[in-house]
Amino acid sequence: MGHSWALQRPHPVLRPFVARYLGYAQDDVTLAVHRGLPSRHVTLIVSLAEPIDCAGLPGAGRLQALVGGLHTSPALITQSRVQRGLHLELDPLGVRTLLGVSAAELSGSITDLAEFGADLARLPERLSEAPDWPSRFALLDEVLAARAVEPARPAPELDQAWRLLRHTGGLVRVGDLAGEIGWSRRHLGERFRTELGLAPKQAARVLRFERAGHLLRTGCHDLSAVALAAGYYDQAHLSHEWRALAGCSPRTWITEELPSLVEEPAG
Repeated sequence: MGHSWALQRPHPVLRPFVARYLGYAQDDVTLAVHRGLPSRHVTLIVSLAEPIDCAGLPGAGRLQALVGGLHTSPALITQSRVQRGLHLELDPLGVRTLLGVSAAELSGSITDLAEFGADLARLPERLSEAPDWPSRFALLDEVLAARAVEPARPAPELDQAWRLLRHTGGLVRVGDLAGEIGWSRRHLGERFRTELGLAPKQAARVLRFERAGHLLRTGCHDLSAVALAAGYYDQAHLSHEWRALAGCSPRTWITEELPSLVEEPAG
């Protein structure tokens, strides 16, 4: 299967809101259904080929471009033989700035990108007309930077809580997290869910799962070692969580999905 990838960080003004841009081009795709896994990011995907045929979450359908909120079950994407497009990883606390809604309003669902404004509705066509990946990335910088003129960040305590959760890979206890930022556990839970759409415990669960996926992508296929490093009790706990969040066992995912995925960038 021929495939190519292009990775780039966004313009510095966008880095508080967007982790990276990923361009992908794949020919002769053989995996019929790709699992879009839960992660720390709100995802923005633009197809430069056929519309994205997705299922498994509310709002799914055939869309040329979509935004996927934080979720705790897989999005199921039916794949055609040829795949061309761009995948953006958005910080959930940055989507208010870029899309005008909270991550909670997107949580657990898929939304047509066109619903967020005429400039974003035109983006698939404009990206398709661009001649190469650098031109497409520059266009993304231009369109998104225009939306980041007046950032809408949440309370500093909430930003700190989300940063600490990410830094620990979801291993910090919610009570300790609340104490660290000076809020009660109940207040943290309410504010966190209102802004991100997941409770802190749910977010920690996703982060542990994401850590396990990172280890699998980078070549560690000893499931007992992966479980220990990602903060699970044992391999059985890892396998149970993987089936719940990915819809399949870790071994099945390694066999079916791993060969076609982009390698994790250094750093």
